[in-house]
Amino acid sequence: MTNSIDNDRVVIFDTTLRDGEQSPGATMTHEEKLEIAELLDDMGVDIIEAGFPIASEGDFRAVAEIAKRSKDAVICGLARAQLPDIDRCWEAVKNAAQPRIHTFIGTSPLHRAIPNLNQDEMAERIHQTVTHARNLCDNVQWSPMDATRTEWDYLARVVEIAIKAGATTINIPDTVGYTAPVESADLIRRLIAEVPGAEDVVFATHCHNDLGMATANSLAAVAGGARQIECTINGLGERAGNTALEEVVMALKVRGDIMPWHTRVDSTKIMHISRRVATVSGFAVQFNKAIVGKNAFAHESGIHQDGMLKNAETFEIMRPEDVGLTESNLVMGKHSGRAALRDKLNQLGFEVGDNQLKDIFVRFKELADRKKEVYDEDIVALMRLGEDPENDRLQIVSMKVVCGTGGPAEATVEMEIDGKDVSATAQGDGPVDATFKAVRELHPNTANLQLYQVHAVTEGTDAQATVSVRLEEDGMIATGQSANTDTVVASAKAYVNALNRLLVRREKTGPGSDAREISYKDVS
Repeated sequence: MTNSIDNDRVVIFDTTLRDGEQSPGATMTHEEKLEIAELLDDMGVDIIEAGFPIASEGDFRAVAEIAKRSKDAVICGLARAQLPDIDRCWEAVKNAAQPRIHTFIGTSPLHRAIPNLNQDEMAERIHQTVTHARNLCDNVQWSPMDATRTEWDYLARVVEIAIKAGATTINIPDTVGYTAPVESADLIRRLIAEVPGAEDVVFATHCHNDLGMATANSLAAVAGGARQIECTINGLGERAGNTALEEVVMALKVRGDIMPWHTRVDSTKIMHISRRVATVSGFAVQFNKAIVGKNAFAHESGIHQDGMLKNAETFEIMRPEDVGLTESNLVMGKHSGRAALRDKLNQLGFEVGDNQLKDIFVRFKELADRKKEVYDEDIVALMRLGEDPENDRLQIVSMKVVCGTGGPAEATVEMEIDGKDVSATAQGDGPVDATFKAVRELHPNTANLQLYQVHAVTEGTDAQATVSVRLEEDGMIATGQSANTDTVVASAKAYVNALNRLLVRREKTGPGSDAREISYKDVS
């Protein structure tokens, strides 16, 4: 992809499956990665960075399968400035209709010190590796990691080397979220103006959100001449995250008067993929998150409500339906049938087969019997992707919890482990602690609890609680998630689901293996 693209169009490069998954605990299964890639392709993302093929066998398999299944999007893999990395990346992406190799090296003084290379040695490495990548693939992207903290003269020098070696896209990463909008725009503008050959390549921007300016810096870079934005769904990513895809897409759509560029992303599919990424990663979207947060289109102030009733444009700069948010929210209940549930699922962006609908309908009825009102968010929480829980070695059969102010909480948990019914009673500092201790008695383990997070799906005392649990054991990380109107039940099931994922990983690869792809979700 070179400057043959429309100069008024901004290419969207999504790295949810690579940089986004590097968020500690934001792991996805192989099937979940394939699903997210398909959703990204369907919504019109131009380039999908599907992973880091040399990082693990799991990453390689996911990138290779996404490449085979790709339809319209360019499929990209990441590779360090090392020949084995680049070869492995090419093996993963070569079967895509449109493959891309993305290779990088840290060019700032701090990053040059890591491989202990001086400026000339690093320049030679860049020439060698980009040339090698270009000999394999016509579409090569090169990134000087930590570019915004790299000396100007050296940055200009290595960008020129990469262009001469055959790079077709030059990405300028703000790796630690250090830059500011005026600087971001000026840096791109200056590179385009002063580096020989710059007119023949696409310049890209990759911004992190450490100072809360990732979206602003990305849009400023576009004003400076960049025509590719690297971003993730929900702004997922390391530390404070990356530029959020939904924010730049909608900013360009809403403010075309001052930012006269467009993307090919279908914005009406944003809400669905946002929810799916939140579910499979275990990272809930904050309520006041721009575009996709629960409160993004909510109005409580009397003045705001009055204005909205008279004219929605008084306090909304975009329509909810522009991002795929359905207007009707409360239409389902215990008397609703399968046809109504299928229609609602279609409205929410889910296409289900007859068998899957049958399973979801049973759980929907069970939920409707416990709740007076079933909201869209409740139905989204019912959706799951992953293995049939009947195949799990650990399953909760029943629970009884006693707690209060008179003493420690006590939990009795009955489980089925490898087909055998067992039970245990334990005390703890609260019902969740007691329940987890009872599970550990039944299934002894050394897993450390890294994250325990409870999120109310809807309002009211009968709201479903979505619980995320992240465990670490022997270097492996597993995420479990469950939803239930009983918070303790949801907590127990999320914990057991994470334990099941650790068991599966241990059986397949053994302790010490790369564990980035483990995650499991269950809703009941």
